[in-house]
Amino acid sequence: MALSSPAHEALMATQLPFLPQLSVVIPTCRRPDLLERCIHALLAQEGIHGELEIVVVDDARTPACKDVVRGYTLPLMSVRLRCIHPPAGACGPAAARNAGWRAAHGAIIAFTDDDTLPDPHWLAEGLRALTPGTGAVWGRVVVPMPEHPTDAERNTGGLHDAEFITANCFVRRDVMRRVGGFDERFKRPWREDSDLYFTLLDAGIRVLPAPAAVVVHPVRDAPPGNSIRQHRNLIFDALLYKKHPRLYRQKISAGPPLHYYLVVLAGLMLLAGLLTDTPGLCVAGALVWLALSARLAVRRLRGVSHHWLNVSDIVASSLIIPFVAVFWRLAGAWRYRVPFA
Repeated sequence: MALSSPAHEALMATQLPFLPQLSVVIPTCRRPDLLERCIHALLAQEGIHGELEIVVVDDARTPACKDVVRGYTLPLMSVRLRCIHPPAGACGPAAARNAGWRAAHGAIIAFTDDDTLPDPHWLAEGLRALTPGTGAVWGRVVVPMPEHPTDAERNTGGLHDAEFITANCFVRRDVMRRVGGFDERFKRPWREDSDLYFTLLDAGIRVLPAPAAVVVHPVRDAPPGNSIRQHRNLIFDALLYKKHPRLYRQKISAGPPLHYYLVVLAGLMLLAGLLTDTPGLCVAGALVWLALSARLAVRRLRGVSHHWLNVSDIVASSLIIPFVAVFWRLAGAWRYRVPFA
């Protein structure tokens, strides 16, 4: 894409209407370096005919986002790039994406994240897959992985096989209006895309894969204990289950994690033994807890890096994860008044 001067672009903006076929929505929150990298990849798109709009939604409302956007001199009228904020009081990726597609002008909305690198043919392939009668498509997310990844890297690698995630999907604007967009009760980047997907399916809207529409999602370092912190997202699994119980059981989880509940039961046995000074109960509870935790740790250690820091993190977190997971699942069941376990 050739560059033009800001003055020439402003002059052309007063003379020609801007009628994009496609708008790209990118939510961002305090990651200007990643955002700039993503925008660079979008400006290198090939095979797109007509005008393109890029709407960056700054959930943090910081000057850094506007500084990144202002740093680009765009090609004549073929691309328009702007930064907006969600409405006052709204927060989270679902609210940011809603603000983005509602402010956009394109008949087709492409969603991605600020930490992705869209392939040069991403938009062209997504549009090609969105055939007449198809309301939405999802593309392929490629996660470059080392031969022996860390636990956090492997978790990110799970995006490769995911259906319909907001790092790579295309939805017709009239379809978004029909279903009301994203449910803003999903305050964290977790399950808001599954909820939209299930809502589309429940509404009888045709949703198809578009494997040729590729974005790359590089892995990033995560601090020790990140696997424990990530389990607080499970509170939103309860909301997703409440809204779409059949699809949740079909596509997310066929049933509750019974082994986690057994670990919690063993922990309660150990605690009861300590409180009642019953050594047999203490020993039984401790043995069951350690055995099930060891089983979990062994499963998580398969195929990952055996660096001592990664191994120690997996072993230590395996002792804690079942308790944290059960807590957040039950917290979600209580918050959303749904029999979710």
